[in-house]
Amino acid sequence: MDSTVRSGTEALWSVLGGDPALVERVEFGGVSGLLPARLPVMDLARATVAVCGLAAVEHAGVAGPVRVDDGAVATAFVSERHLRVDGRAPVSFAPLSRFWRAADGWVRTHANYPHHKAALLAALGTADSVEAVAEAVGGRKAVDVEAAVYGSGGLAVALRTPAEWAGHEQGREVAARPVLSRERIDEAPPRRRTGPPRVLDLTRVIAGPVATRTLALLGADVLRIDPPGNPELPDQHADTDTGKRTAALDLDRPSDRRTFDELLDAADVLVTGYRPGALERYGLDRPGLVTARLSAWGDYGPWGERRGFDSLVQVATGLAVEEGSAEEPGALPAQALDHGTGYLLAAAVLRSLTERDRDGGGRLVRLALAQTGHWLTHGLPRYEPERYVTESEGPLGRLRHAVSPVSYEGGPAGWSRPPGVAGADAPVWATA
Repeated sequence: MDSTVRSGTEALWSVLGGDPALVERVEFGGVSGLLPARLPVMDLARATVAVCGLAAVEHAGVAGPVRVDDGAVATAFVSERHLRVDGRAPVSFAPLSRFWRAADGWVRTHANYPHHKAALLAALGTADSVEAVAEAVGGRKAVDVEAAVYGSGGLAVALRTPAEWAGHEQGREVAARPVLSRERIDEAPPRRRTGPPRVLDLTRVIAGPVATRTLALLGADVLRIDPPGNPELPDQHADTDTGKRTAALDLDRPSDRRTFDELLDAADVLVTGYRPGALERYGLDRPGLVTARLSAWGDYGPWGERRGFDSLVQVATGLAVEEGSAEEPGALPAQALDHGTGYLLAAAVLRSLTERDRDGGGRLVRLALAQTGHWLTHGLPRYEPERYVTESEGPLGRLRHAVSPVSYEGGPAGWSRPPGVAGADAPVWATA
């Protein structure tokens, strides 16, 4: 386990620009076999948490190991399932957030938020019931449903195979980029803080709030801002806003905008998680600011301005087919794109603060759930049985069989003879 996980940690830490020697400080342990999946989901989880820990000790100047416990990691990656509010379990997905059978395949929708639900029903021209939506979707092609719902401001994606996503223009754009990007964007002098870094949180749902929840844990003063008329879902807030303070501001109201600008002027970090381009009119650039931009599909390509969530990214990019099939799509054992991207975003912010405090200059970090998904499928070692089987000819014909797991330097590469016909050998030792 350690070599596989360490390779993922090394790869992410390299993209983050960290000192390679620090990776040796990571200690992996805990219960094994968690978050089982066809894809290396647990390796993704361990690696993203590991680099977050490395960035934290580097920024804080703390010596000693970074411990990554599988049990803690796996539980955190499904934190919403463990949440209880006065004994009540949370509502994870609304009734209209699910897979639907289309005329030629599958569609997945996301309608947890009231405005997304309204847009879905308007696009389909149907009543608010599972039966009515199923009938409306069932009579259309999957991509037609996708186009209609997105065109109305809702969220729906057609199921695609990995090959179909690889041939899609947005899929090609995602594949051409690293798991995250970092750049210095100005020449502001180094900042000398007298208190904890101030983080302005303009994110929603899971990935961004997980990142800022983690930054709050690590000592940052995190203030989350939501629009007054569109608060976070109550259970989502209870799960992901631990350690933060939250406020409501309408940025289109002059008095609220002035308050927001004053907050931003004094901030060290701005984290945004809204649809790319949605906040540009507010002029969020500040000298020396560390800005982290999170999106679903990336802020480029034909889907660069689309909304999206983890469940939808899994469906569009072929992950749902990898975990199931084109006939019966599956899902990752956790919303791992959300959680993994969240810890990776926190790591990128901490690394950017370390560099800015030392060298000056504002930083821009960009992450996307689709890029994390691509790294899951292409950047991590996967179990491929074909690597561990061989073929041989013998009296029984051509056999395909597993190689021995016993291996050491100078040891045998394989057996000296294939199995013969049962009972056909003389009852004598082969050696005199």
